[in-house]
Order: sequence, then C-alpha cells, then structure tokens
Amino acid sequence: MPKAAAEEHQIAGHTVRLSSPDKIVFAERGYTKRDVFEYYLAVGDGILRALRDRPTTLQRFPDGLDGETFFQKRIPARGVPEWVTTAQIRFPSMRTADELCPADLAHVAWAAQMGTVVFHPWPVRAAAPDHPDELRIDLDPQPGLGFGDVTAAAGVVREVLADLGWVGFPKTSGGRGVHVYVRIAPRWDFVQVRRAAIALAREVERRNPSAITTAWWKEERGDRVFLDFNQMARDRTIACAYSLRANPRATVSTPVTWDELTRVEPDDFDLRTVPKRIAEIGDPHAAIDDVAHDLTPLLEWVERDERAGLGDLPYPPDHPKMPGEPPRVQPSKKNPANWEA
Repeated sequence: MPKAAAEEHQIAGHTVRLSSPDKIVFAERGYTKRDVFEYYLAVGDGILRALRDRPTTLQRFPDGLDGETFFQKRIPARGVPEWVTTAQIRFPSMRTADELCPADLAHVAWAAQMGTVVFHPWPVRAAAPDHPDELRIDLDPQPGLGFGDVTAAAGVVREVLADLGWVGFPKTSGGRGVHVYVRIAPRWDFVQVRRAAIALAREVERRNPSAITTAWWKEERGDRVFLDFNQMARDRTIACAYSLRANPRATVSTPVTWDELTRVEPDDFDLRTVPKRIAEIGDPHAAIDDVAHDLTPLLEWVERDERAGLGDLPYPPDHPKMPGEPPRVQPSKKNPANWEA
C-alpha cells in the first residue's frame, strides 16, 4: 500500500504537521499514529490541565511500541517550530536542560507527531522550576497484590488528607497503581517537599502497617503497598493525567472520583474509552487548581518524626549523597563498615 500523505492541522492557532499517520504504534490493538494524535486532541482540556506550563519529559517511540524508545529531556535547538515553548530545569547533578513546556494543545499535538506516547511532566511550573506546586503520592503494589489492595491503601491516604483538611485527586496509573495529587503553594524546594511526602507516607503507614509500607528496600516490603516517596525527588516524574501508557493495551492514566476508585479497573480506561468518558462526564480533576494547600502541617510532622528518631530515607541511586540521608545499603548487606550501629 502507498504511504499515507502527511496532513496539516490547525490547532490553537498553530499549524501542526502529522506525517506517516497510518504508522502502527500499538500493534496489538492496531492503533496508528493518527489514533494517538486524535486521542490527545480529544482529551485536550484534561491533558492541558496536567501539562500546562510544566517542563515535560517525552517518552518517544518513533517506530511504535515494538521499536526503540527513549526519554527526551532536551528539545533540540533546530528543526522545532518557532512557537514551541521550553523551560529550563536542573537535574540532581545541577546540569540543566530545556524541556518542552506546553502552553497550548498544539504543543501536545506536536509531541505526538514526534512519536511521543507518554508525557512525564515535572511537579513544577516554568515560573518556579525549583519549587514544586504538586505533591504526588504514588501507591505501588508489590508482586502478588491486586488493584483492590491499592485502592484500599488509597482510601487511607484519603483519610489522612481529610484530617489535614486537604483535597486529593486520585487517578489510575495506567497499570496496577494509583496516584493521588495534591496542589500545594510553590514556596518550598524539592528537599522540603520530599520530606513532607515522607511524613505523609509514614502517617498513612501507621494507620495500616500490615498493608502499607514506606520501606525503600524491596526485601523489607513484603506483600504490602509501597508509598513511593521518592517520586517527589528532583527529576523523578510520573505519567500525567490522560497520558497514554506504553503497554499493548494502550491504557490511560485516568482521573477518577474517590467514589469511582473502588469500582473501576485499570483496563477500563484506554485510547478508545477515555475520550468517550471525558465527553460524557467531563474531567474529575477539573477543580484541581482551585486550592493550593499550605505545606506547613506536613513539615511539622517531619519535625515530630525526627524527634521520635525517624529521619530521612534513602534517595534514588542516581542522586548525589544528600545531607542527613542514611547509607544506601540494603539491610541484608549492612555491616559495621557501611552502616552505623
């Protein structure tokens, strides 16, 4: 068959070219590059709410999911439309990069044209790239657990947030996990926000320690849901709301209401079903920007935990050693040479 001709689309006042629209991206479902492109246009308001003004890493699959993939953190200096906006971010090494920073839906469409399947925004805005405005709570089930175990743990997160007087917004991860987002005022740096995330996770763990854990080392987690506090470390990102996921089913990380969370399954939400859902019920995260919470109560919990002997926890392995961080040695390998008694 002859190759399908490139198309031009007018989106948000810009011309966006779609080349090779019939290229297969999700082979198992037969979804094409045009399907991905049209999906992101269909969920435009929702994904822009998640991406607008956020430096964003692009997970690209130029030849579809069966081909090679890479994470693009730097927008090239050449060959990019002049209207594309970027924002500079700093990695833990303190090196910098100019990442895509979507200002409108044309930016999302352009990224889809470039083979982007998954969007990974930072929890910051371009105006304050060192001060997160989004507290992300990542609930990660350990092997053998089901989605129901994760939603039960998310219910405990909801209880703790309610005690704080905070509003959390849950979404499926697109896999077996759940993410809960809370908007915060962008007044604190990554170190402070990560410590606040640890304090919140520890409080959740206290309420059901047999089912929920903050243990960084896998050998200590058992069959519990892990609250991944390191998702708030600098340069750690999560697939955003309404992002497709890179799996054969073309699932979507989908916002849900708290009441829905216990009734849905991750596979309910995919490239075909989510546009229909958002057209029928709107976006459950529509009010996420209405309130930016004060992080102070969680920072007070940090101080309370420190007085009880609970300090910092290990950073991801690609981070430089941080002040107050315990040794990065898994417990089964600790000895007097690498672990203080």
